[in-house]
Amino acid sequence: MTAHLEVAEGVGTIRLDRPPMNALDIATQDRLKELAEEATRRDDVRAVVLYGGEKVFAAGADIKEMQAMDHAAMVVRSSALQESFTAVARIPKPVVAAVTGYALGGGCELALCADFRIAADNAKLGQPEILLGLIPGAGGTQRLARLVGPSKAKDLIFTGRHVKADEALTIGLVDRVMPAAEVYEQAHAWAARLARGPAIALRAAKESIDAGLQTDIDTGLAIERTWFAALFATEDRERGMRSFVEEGPGKAKFV
Repeated sequence: MTAHLEVAEGVGTIRLDRPPMNALDIATQDRLKELAEEATRRDDVRAVVLYGGEKVFAAGADIKEMQAMDHAAMVVRSSALQESFTAVARIPKPVVAAVTGYALGGGCELALCADFRIAADNAKLGQPEILLGLIPGAGGTQRLARLVGPSKAKDLIFTGRHVKADEALTIGLVDRVMPAAEVYEQAHAWAARLARGPAIALRAAKESIDAGLQTDIDTGLAIERTWFAALFATEDRERGMRSFVEEGPGKAKFV
């Protein structure tokens, strides 16, 4: 398998495993979709880590495989390509990317599908597709612009340049930077903490934010209002409020 799912402490790690650079060929793209759907279904997976290993996250698409494709073939394949990444972005649970080494092209686009990105101090991120006469095709033009703003996204996509970890942190492309040896441990700890939280409320928060960003504020507020009211039907809400009143904040144990 080019990727697999490992589960511990309520955290499912989607681990890319296509050495040496975790190039995202068609088989790996399809496998990512399968694993994202599995992580979505499984009740024992309450948060997710995306990880490529200690040396590299993912260096991009398999260029040799793409070179052999013509326009007709890519018209068919491009939808499946986007669908595989969208499946990761739509996992209704907290997702953190643990980024080491290169996260370029499709690798950067995969990291953009996470809710939070922890990067190694040796990480390099970027969308170099323009250097191939292309543009990002797995969500990069859309998710990158929404994350760092259109001007900075155009800088990265127009030039194809690589961004080192410190600049990625400054522009908001990643959220934390630390030594490479600590990245996965810290990403797993972050995910494990959220895995102990109220699963339905976390799903509601993620959907409200993500869906709200795609629409006008009145529609976004309606999405928030619907979820907010719906959570009053959950046992976790009862537990959380009872614990707050009886024991103080931050002590509830959710089911």
